[in-house]
Amino acid sequence: MYVWPCAVVLAQYLWFHRGSLPSKAVLEIGAGVSLPGIVAAKCGAQVTLSDSSELPHCLAICRQSCQMNSLPEMPVLGLTWGHVSPSLLALPPQDIILASDVFFEPEDFEDILTTVYFLMQKNHRVQLWSTYQVRSADWSLEALLYKWDMKCVHVPLASFAADREHIADSALPGRHTVEMLVISLAKGAGPTQLSA
Repeated sequence: MYVWPCAVVLAQYLWFHRGSLPSKAVLEIGAGVSLPGIVAAKCGAQVTLSDSSELPHCLAICRQSCQMNSLPEMPVLGLTWGHVSPSLLALPPQDIILASDVFFEPEDFEDILTTVYFLMQKNHRVQLWSTYQVRSADWSLEALLYKWDMKCVHVPLASFAADREHIADSALPGRHTVEMLVISLAKGAGPTQLSA
């Protein structure tokens, strides 16, 4: 398990918007080491961490991150993208869904958006705050967002001071271009205004 550049950028976005986080219901999907969820919890959000129910090792890492950050009571759920499970059904309405580098394998994209769409039906104002690393010019979320009646706003990294090399970069080999998106339902309630 590794803290990828996308997690650091999303954590920076949360820190930049920390004034809007107290008492917000926040779910991190594909949490892994859970840096964004931990930051949101430290900023006062009511956070639930989740990773695949088929990967108990990832769920154990989420719990370990909670312990190491003095958040032993933070809920950790097994949620598999695209599956309507008892854990997903039992989740209360969320205000923010966090997703750091989950748009990795194109075959998972629709399962991710299916799960997000299900959560958006519980709260039409929920937003998906997502960072992803540009790996290929051959894929796009545009058609799937249209299919699931969602819209997307690209957030420039400079707008929340995440364009600095030590935040959006990595010591790993290769190019690491990170993008930030806010995804919401295309119709219905307008986007929630955030205060820094």
